[in-house]
Amino acid sequence: MGNKTAGWSRIWPPLVVLAAVLGVWQAAVSFSLVEEWIVPSPAGVAQEVLKPNVWPRLIEHAAATIGLAFIGFAGGSAAGFGLAALLHLLPGARRGVYPLLILSQNVPIVILAPIMTMLFGYGMLPKALLVMLVCFFPVSVAMLGGLSGTDEGLRRYMQMIGSGKWTLFWRLELPGAALGLFSGLKIAASYSVLSASFAEMLSPKLGLGGYMVLSTRGFMPERAFAAAILIIVVSLALFGLVALAEKLVIRWRPAKEEVKPNA
Repeated sequence: MGNKTAGWSRIWPPLVVLAAVLGVWQAAVSFSLVEEWIVPSPAGVAQEVLKPNVWPRLIEHAAATIGLAFIGFAGGSAAGFGLAALLHLLPGARRGVYPLLILSQNVPIVILAPIMTMLFGYGMLPKALLVMLVCFFPVSVAMLGGLSGTDEGLRRYMQMIGSGKWTLFWRLELPGAALGLFSGLKIAASYSVLSASFAEMLSPKLGLGGYMVLSTRGFMPERAFAAAILIIVVSLALFGLVALAEKLVIRWRPAKEEVKPNA
């Protein structure tokens, strides 16, 4: 009962804020404060989505975006995990590579995207590579931070009983870095959908990003807004899946203690 109450107390505040935002948005369009051909009302977007010739196409484009996001997320996360483990086990390589890793994130995705298409064309490969590049950085940096935060007392104890470098990594450092790893995975999950949608805009054929571009060019703002909302929903769903996986995997994490006022 207590858990249900606590869960509901976390859910209803954002729902109230969301309802207020939708209400203000609808009122602004209904009272002509905003031209509907520029910003359609939420009701208008819903009516457009429910049309029999629109909903199936949205599902088709959403499936393409989800597939691209999953490929990029899986590839980028695996690359980030491997690079973090390598840099942790080889401190000399870390000193040489880590500054370049940080530097790589100072190159905006809008600059990388045309270079990718120039090198690899307009197929699936440049889009997947772009999503992977976006996803691997938060995973690698978060995991490196987790690996560096290993309890020194436990490390010395395991070294004292004869544990080697690999044993330390698999039995102590990697489990201890799980929280950091999942933090990076949650960020990468959100970035994967957004970057996949952006990559699809480069060759607007299939995917929600491409559907947004085509809808905008065709002066169909309701469909463009519907695609944007679906992108947000998919991004939140993927984030939620990673958060659920974290909850299932990290069962040993102690519950947060409630702060009692003037206890």
